[in-house]
Amino acid sequence: MPVVVVVGAQWGDEGKGKVVDLYAQHADVVTRYGGGANAGHTLVVGGERIVLHLVPSGALHARTRCVIGQGVVVDPQVLLSELGVLRGRGLLDTPRVFMSDRAHVVLPHHRHIDELRERGRAAIGTTKRGIGPAYEDKAGRRGIRTGDLLDATRLAERVRDNLAAWEPVIRGLGGECPEVGPIVETLLAQGEALRDHITDASRMLTEAIGRGEKVLLEGAQGTMLDIDHGTYPYVTSSNVIAGGACAGAGIPPTAVDAVVGITKAYTTRVGGGPFPTELLGAEGEALREAGSEYGATTGRPRRCGWLDAAVVRFSARINGLRELALTKLDVLGGLQELRICTGYERDGIMFDEPPHDGLDRLVPVYETLPGWSGDLSACRRVEELPDNARRYVNRIAELTGCPVGVVSVGADREQTLRGGDPFAR
Repeated sequence: MPVVVVVGAQWGDEGKGKVVDLYAQHADVVTRYGGGANAGHTLVVGGERIVLHLVPSGALHARTRCVIGQGVVVDPQVLLSELGVLRGRGLLDTPRVFMSDRAHVVLPHHRHIDELRERGRAAIGTTKRGIGPAYEDKAGRRGIRTGDLLDATRLAERVRDNLAAWEPVIRGLGGECPEVGPIVETLLAQGEALRDHITDASRMLTEAIGRGEKVLLEGAQGTMLDIDHGTYPYVTSSNVIAGGACAGAGIPPTAVDAVVGITKAYTTRVGGGPFPTELLGAEGEALREAGSEYGATTGRPRRCGWLDAAVVRFSARINGLRELALTKLDVLGGLQELRICTGYERDGIMFDEPPHDGLDRLVPVYETLPGWSGDLSACRRVEELPDNARRYVNRIAELTGCPVGVVSVGADREQTLRGGDPFAR
């Protein structure tokens, strides 16, 4: 199986970085296909913590090439900073991070617009990284692409047209419109610094697949934040599901062999929007502290709740999941009882998947399971888990209709059960 897609099965922050890093040791190429610097993937190796926002999570493996596809919106400043950190740690001795020349650029005023909007009545809890405005420009056919950073004349023209379109919006939000010159000057310098990384990523991936190389496609955010299938309008601005992987990476659908969904053993989300199984008060706070649930990108406290099997079931269907990778099972240790949402009730109507609207009025239908005591972090085989922990894992598989192929019991690479080579299954 030369091409495997990894997606988030909840609202993001499921631990995709760890799983992709685990899988990347078997991959020749790891590709980000969507999102931007609003997605932070945290990797912990030997107790050392590294957070990546744009560079794919395969960066820690010396032989793995990393590709940023055209579906990603790239903030050059963030990318250059990450490349500098990786070089400083001796992780990029050879050129192996590449970026599509068709990927759109997050411009300085995109961040400014995002911040201005989040101050207003219509705030939805974005990361204020300019991702939404960058995708708006892409859809509005006025975006700047990374290939444009290498052409001074064309770049100046496009930045001028872009600012002209945004000026009334910026002023209407109470901001000051920036000047063209400094933006172009900054982008040209960034483009020159990134020149050796900018390439035709789609062709690079197609040729790698043709040679029989193993390609891992890394998603950002989670299914419930997908622009079409998530809890709209509290969503991100791109297609984060497996169906968006081919467009974002520039490969044909027939190239994909399998999709793996990542889910926590409970549920979290950040920002605004409906969250049927959210635990408020002391219970939610205890789960947040036990799981260190603070955003890798913004540091914001995540909202926490019981596992929503209806959400994961929906994700399994919409993504065509072959299996689940279950993370943070260890966080639930010590709880006497665990609850899993199996569906919802609203106005006398039952739902086994999230409906398109009215999620804030859903009443979760729960199933209660016995908890377990003890620390799971030293377990290295499923057979070493307490009986109730194994029952919990098995019940998740039954309720979602998707087998659990990986179980994580800690942040480090070694704290993983049922890992293995995803390309060999």
